[in-house]
Amino acid sequence: MQRLLPPTFPEWAPEEVHRYLQHTEAGTSIRQLAREAGCHPSTILRQVRRLEARRDDALIDRALQELAPVCQGQEKPAKSVPYQAKVHLENAALAVLSQLCRSGAVLAVAESMEKAVVVREGGAAQHSFSVDKSLAAILALLDWVTCTRSDRLSRYHITPLGRTVLNRLMAERENRARSNIEQGFAEGQTPFERVQRNRQRERRCRYGMGETPLDMLARLTDKTGSPYLQDVLVKAGKRLREDYELAQIGDHLNQEQAYFSEAPDCGINNSIRPNPATEAAKKRAVSALQTLGPGLNDIALRCCCHLEGLETAERHLGWSARSGKVVLRIALMQLQKHYEKADAQNGGCESNQMIG
Repeated sequence: MQRLLPPTFPEWAPEEVHRYLQHTEAGTSIRQLAREAGCHPSTILRQVRRLEARRDDALIDRALQELAPVCQGQEKPAKSVPYQAKVHLENAALAVLSQLCRSGAVLAVAESMEKAVVVREGGAAQHSFSVDKSLAAILALLDWVTCTRSDRLSRYHITPLGRTVLNRLMAERENRARSNIEQGFAEGQTPFERVQRNRQRERRCRYGMGETPLDMLARLTDKTGSPYLQDVLVKAGKRLREDYELAQIGDHLNQEQAYFSEAPDCGINNSIRPNPATEAAKKRAVSALQTLGPGLNDIALRCCCHLEGLETAERHLGWSARSGKVVLRIALMQLQKHYEKADAQNGGCESNQMIG
């Protein structure tokens, strides 16, 4: 049976810290903590000794002192614990860890200083980044930074665990930003919706009505700053999709006309005359896909016609990551040449025509 943490105990604090403070501050015995944790007393004893040895670090000792009043049974401690919510701590830690990942960056802490600072060894002083000491103490307690030189001016460097946390936080921020771009403010409305775990998760639409995978890929730039997909390539992909949609619409109209027909042979397409524009669009789409050949026509059909994302197309085709956009670009180049040749044969005008 696990001990229920006090409501004022921060979300980010590990259980080992809570057990240590329960033993040292509240006077709970090692055996009692072991029974509540469901483990051997020697496990709790090792955790207590490890944290006790780490208290030689001034920042870790400060963090434990700030957490001690919460574990002493005080409903309203004299000093509230900073960064109570985990999300607030992660937002503040992201800025500090990103600064510490730079070459030669250290977190300098001194007793006479009101705040800690992130500076670069041998760099100019005006490029320093101030950090609240309470935040620095939490980072040291969570082993995201470690003391490499203890003196009047202690120096802390980011740990491998801190780099892992930084990568995770940056990935989560990028995912939120991408979700906001694709779905507007849907990400901000999520906390107001009560999630039901026994309910099947609804499928999220990746692309909106006015935006296709080609439009998203066209916003990318190469190393020189030029668009990854030129306008003529995007236009060629949309032209293929237009022929594909026209052919599909024509087939659906024929099927519906046959289904709702009052003739005796209801549901049979023998009496239905195909639309010339539909047949022409189907021939143009088939000719373009045959010109591309295997491999290129697969990615063109999935991304241009079916509006399938690059990641999904790569997974279905069994390709390596980030190879789909390269193959799609080659396919669009071949598709542009095909349409230029077809337009030249038609007298320099596009052969696409709407139904009717």
